[in-house]
Amino acid sequence: MSAFARLRAGFVELRDAVLPPEPVYAHCDIPCGIYDPHEAQIAALTVLRMDQLIGEAVMPPTDAKPEDRAAYVAKLARYALVKEQHAERVKHEVRVIWGDYITADHLKQVPQLPDLVTKILKQASKARQSTTLADAQELLKQVQEFAELFWQTKGAKTRRQPSLQKSGGELVVPA
Repeated sequence: MSAFARLRAGFVELRDAVLPPEPVYAHCDIPCGIYDPHEAQIAALTVLRMDQLIGEAVMPPTDAKPEDRAAYVAKLARYALVKEQHAERVKHEVRVIWGDYITADHLKQVPQLPDLVTKILKQASKARQSTTLADAQELLKQVQEFAELFWQTKGAKTRRQPSLQKSGGELVVPA
């Protein structure tokens, strides 16, 4: 190894010790060609379920024990956190498929896709901000439409099947 190469390697090692590199995460970027909107649908169903649970939660009376009030607040906080995480998961899954899989040829086949992706990203944010079941149901509806269009780009017909989750709803799957 030349003196310059050793000096450069030493500099890189010192830089990494002082400013460690951030880990980078990606679906694949090989590209592997394995994409599926299933996780986005599950995440949307989870957002819906968390809104259902928030709506079903019974606020303790004003004279309740402090630990009962604390348990109620903790339960709502957990529901809200899970809802936030899964709304972001919807956005992540849709962005990965949009950015890594969808091509110009796909857009010729399904020209409504760019508008739908934008709607999903905005609706996921809206569903995060509210506890309105209608917002979560709209998100699920849009993600299901996205799944149908995704499978269309692969030449697959789709069908809807009951999710069998407590939230109810359906999953779009290839037929």
